[in-house]
Parts: sequence; C-alpha cells; structure tokens
Amino acid sequence: MLSSGFTNASVSKLLVFGITASSILASITDSKYLFYIQVVPHLWHYKQAWRLLTWQACYTNSTEVLFAAMSFYHMRVIERLWGSRKFASFIITTLPYTLVLPPLLLALVLRPLTFNAFNYLPAGPTPLVFALLAQYHAVIPHVYKYRIATSSPTLPNQTQTPSGILLSDKSLTYLLAAQLAFSQFPGSLLSAGVGWLIGYAWRNELLPGAGRWRVPGWVVREKREGAGYEGLRRRLEGEERGAVGAASGSEASGENAGHQRRTLGTQILDQFRGAF
Repeated sequence: MLSSGFTNASVSKLLVFGITASSILASITDSKYLFYIQVVPHLWHYKQAWRLLTWQACYTNSTEVLFAAMSFYHMRVIERLWGSRKFASFIITTLPYTLVLPPLLLALVLRPLTFNAFNYLPAGPTPLVFALLAQYHAVIPHVYKYRIATSSPTLPNQTQTPSGILLSDKSLTYLLAAQLAFSQFPGSLLSAGVGWLIGYAWRNELLPGAGRWRVPGWVVREKREGAGYEGLRRRLEGEERGAVGAASGSEASGENAGHQRRTLGTQILDQFRGAF
C-alpha cells in the first residue's frame, strides 16, 4: 500500500482524471450553470429533475477540483486494501444515495427550516469524497504521529511534553477534505455530512442491498479467481522443487567431502606405513 502513483488503483486513477477532465470541459464550454442546484427555480419552478443525476459530474471552480483530486489520490490506499472490484462496487452502490439524499434534504427539510434562506447546493462529488473518507478513517491506520508545539519548555532540563497540536500522517487527507466541506458553505457542508453518514451506514451494512453486491470482474479487468490461484500454486510448487533440489545437492556434496576427508588417526598410520 506504500507504492507510489496509481499502482493497483485503476478506479482511483479514473476518479482523479475523470473529475479533472469533466471540470475543465465544463469551464471551456461555459456550461457550469447546468450542474449546481437551486431549489428555486431549478426544482420547484422549472421541474429540472435531471439535475439530481448530473450535479456531481464536475466542480465549478479550480480550488475544489484541486482538493477533490488530491483527496481521491490520497485515498487510493483503500482500493489497494479492498481490491478494485470491491472499491468500484462501493462507489456504484452508494451513488444513488449520494445523488438523491442531499438535494432532497435541502428541498424538503433545510430550506423550509431556514425560511427559504438555504437554497443552493454546489456541484461536485463531495458526498463521494466523504463516503470514502469514512472508510479511510475506519480501516487505514496511521503510521506515525507528530506534535506541533505551541510553547517551549521554561527550563533547559525540563522533560515535560510541551503543549501543542497532535497530528498524524493522515491529517493532510482530513485537511484536504475539510477544505471541500467549507468551500461553499453551507451547501458543501451538507454534501460532506451526508456523504460521511452514507459511508458509515455502508460500513455497518445499514444500506439496503449495498453491502454484498459486487460488480463483474471484467469491469475492472480482474482475472478469474481460479486462474490466479492456479498461477500462484504453480509458482509455489516451482520454488519448492528448487529449494528441495538445492538442499539435496548440498547434502550430496557434503557426503562426498566426508568420504574424501581423512581423519587424524588415518594420517598418522599412513606416515608409519610410509616409514616401514
């Protein structure tokens, strides 16, 4: 899992390049207005229900594109841990929930509670980022921790740990995701919160039909399981035969060396035989 680049992370590579390319294309074609959601007028007046399916296709500003791409890149370790097939299955099975729940919560609950003040939902797959972040938080352990000291010891020989902020190697990933959550507050925070809850629900098998389903292996170019095991078995058998051959060869050479080597008593007798 410490390999650099996108080794054994083809789906993560598709996510990074896909969100970057779609955002650039939306900017070039000047079609950003087609992706974000305003309850009024898009949903209630114009009845543009298709926005519920397209609002996560791209981001509308370069800052969010950068942070989302870096977040997907950092969380590629989940795909290496699970395998591409399970990783792709997670994305597909949680996609209906991440697409529909944030707009519905905004339109039916939050907008009425805020007296129509909360009306805007920014574009971008922020719910997917935070659904993956919930898995990253649960299954990926930290490698090391470090402390940013906010004070220095008063005495040179003082051994007490200085006060400060304790961080880990995972803190950068959380920081990138936090930038996404607050980039277009409060709509981006709604997307982030719903995504995290969906990821947590998936992990605890609370989403109907989302826990056990898997995409076909050919979708992620996965080899047949039997063929993979067969190749592994042949390789292990070849290594075992090589180890046995090397051991038997060393034993035979040791026996020949034992036959050729003379003991001290034999050497002394040979000296006397030569004298007489």
